[in-house]
Amino acid sequence: MKWICVLIASLLALASFSQAWAQVFPSKPLLWIIPYAQGGGADAIVRPLSIKVGQALGQTILYDNRGSAGGFVAAQAVAKAAPDGYTFLIAAGVTHTFANLLYDNPGFDPVKDFSPITNFAIIPNTLVANPKVPANNLKELVAYAKANPDQINWASSGNGTGGHLGLMLFSRHAGIKFVHVPFKGAGPASITVLAGQTDMILANTIVFTANIKAGKLKALGVSASKRLDIIPDAPTFNEQGYPVETASFYGLVAPTRTPQPIIAKLHDEIVKILRSPDEIKRLAENGAFPVGDTPAQFAAFMKKEVEIWAPVIRENNIKPD
Repeated sequence: MKWICVLIASLLALASFSQAWAQVFPSKPLLWIIPYAQGGGADAIVRPLSIKVGQALGQTILYDNRGSAGGFVAAQAVAKAAPDGYTFLIAAGVTHTFANLLYDNPGFDPVKDFSPITNFAIIPNTLVANPKVPANNLKELVAYAKANPDQINWASSGNGTGGHLGLMLFSRHAGIKFVHVPFKGAGPASITVLAGQTDMILANTIVFTANIKAGKLKALGVSASKRLDIIPDAPTFNEQGYPVETASFYGLVAPTRTPQPIIAKLHDEIVKILRSPDEIKRLAENGAFPVGDTPAQFAAFMKKEVEIWAPVIRENNIKPD
């Protein structure tokens, strides 16, 4: 009986200590490591949010782009970091959907090595084409592709990336094939579509918005559950008869064993910001939908993403570059 009392007292003391720690947290700058090179679409979504979160916490958030080795350098660094509440990873498809599907040993475990905090946003992809492509919507594209086999090519940011897999999924639904032309990043791939060297690309909408509005590219479809405010005239894939939804996501995860009170505090502050009118408006202007889910919901979402894309990768024998 005595040992039970001691155990209860110890647990109460630990809980009291954790609560006190959370109250003074953070006492120094936090580090958010992002698995992409500087200047990409991810920065447009995440960097302004990191500034707001830092202001809410009363500390600076250091924002570190580590896009080398497909983003795995970033994930490995956070997986090995001390679980003290000061180092975090921006989780994305590259680290938490495709890592174990494309690589035998990425150097980290997307599930075991991290504690989810919250998903910031869903960023739907848009299929855009060079104006020379004789199609203005998906049905016209499919009809042209069937009448002209292997005459349409699409650029992507590389084998096994979201844009590549999304078009593979669309191809399967439509019963057509395109010629895939992989590049080392969405930037170089997009330039070739603008120049007419390749025909189309599927990627985050914000990358193309200005060129769509200027008539330099045409949006054939948005792979989202509803239309986007920034290109309201572009119909979704679903509207056009193709049940395909592909999107990027960016959220925050911590090294596993990070104290729960720290996780809870960060979650609450981030969700509060994501639900503010200013942030909702900002994300909409970047073609994104705010999320702000619970850690358990974020974990379930990432698990579901793996289940969706595993058969696409397996059936098409997709290998990374």
